[in-house]
Amino acid sequence: MKRQLILENGETFVGEAIGSEQEKNGEVVFNTGMTGYQEILSDPSYCGQIVTMTYPLIGNYGINRNDFESVKPSINGLIVREATEYPSHFRSQLSINDWLMNEDIPGVQGIDTRKLTRMIRNSGTLKGRLCSMDADVEQVVAELKEMHLATDQVSRVSTKSRYMNPGPKERIVLIDYGVKKGIVKDLVSEGYEVLVVPYSMTTKEVLALQPDGIVLSNGPGNPTDVPEAIETVKGLIGKVPMFGICLGHQLIALACGAVTTKMNFGHRGSNHPVKDLRTGHIAMTSQNHGFTVNEKSLENTDLEITHINVNDSSVEGVRHKEFPVFSVQYHPEASPGPEDAKGLFKEFKQLVETNQEELRGKTHA
Repeated sequence: MKRQLILENGETFVGEAIGSEQEKNGEVVFNTGMTGYQEILSDPSYCGQIVTMTYPLIGNYGINRNDFESVKPSINGLIVREATEYPSHFRSQLSINDWLMNEDIPGVQGIDTRKLTRMIRNSGTLKGRLCSMDADVEQVVAELKEMHLATDQVSRVSTKSRYMNPGPKERIVLIDYGVKKGIVKDLVSEGYEVLVVPYSMTTKEVLALQPDGIVLSNGPGNPTDVPEAIETVKGLIGKVPMFGICLGHQLIALACGAVTTKMNFGHRGSNHPVKDLRTGHIAMTSQNHGFTVNEKSLENTDLEITHINVNDSSVEGVRHKEFPVFSVQYHPEASPGPEDAKGLFKEFKQLVETNQEELRGKTHA
């Protein structure tokens, strides 16, 4: 069955339908990863987006039950050059088409993904619709031009109630803006008691949980769409050690007076080189964001830049000049082949342990 992708600029792409039959709108973005499609499909940071995979063959190792980043996927659609019909891997349980059908997510294969990617790179992300061949192109284009992208993604993907991951060591409160399972897993592996809480919790409510450390998770959309989260973070800075990841990084910057801006087409992939300015070390990182912290806006804040993107020099990490607070724009838990960025969890652990030692010293004094 044929299906078409219609974009707000009037361009159309016709291919073979995969996944469900429903029509879906969304912001069309691209990801350059060769693998990791299951994690991408289930990453809450893609909430409301239609994801284009630039690698031509997707689904060759199938879908398994272990590699999901969330229980319920949030993407609105998938675009690939070719979706493998018969995957081959000892852990494979479903083909990507079967999984899309089960989750009621539409997709299309067989279109020129190189052309689509170049179009997005040149003009920026575009609004689009996956729809049947019966759709009136002019009408759809008019509707897409009038359509406003969602601003409530964080509230849609954040947990609705707090939940505990038991551990023998310090208590880490993980504020969920769309957290990936990998972040929880890495924190638990350090032995922490990890208490995951909704994005809407206030400073007072978070501190009432008596955290030994706070992690601000990744999440979808524009960070300025969650002003209540910015206020919470502002109130938490200086109270306990804090580590921000992706959206959490942007919220720390905003809470300290910096500015975030929308990128032309964002960073989405598993091969983004990031330089640690403190050591000169370059790590290959996994990223998924459409907004970035404006470098110049950091000049009059209490934050200093610790990491930059080697490709475009954008801000990839900051730390507070006075308090034990730091953040990175990329995903240290993602391990896109190498595990270069895993050390950031060790860095956070050191901050938590040092803070505990200082508290014990004040108690004994």
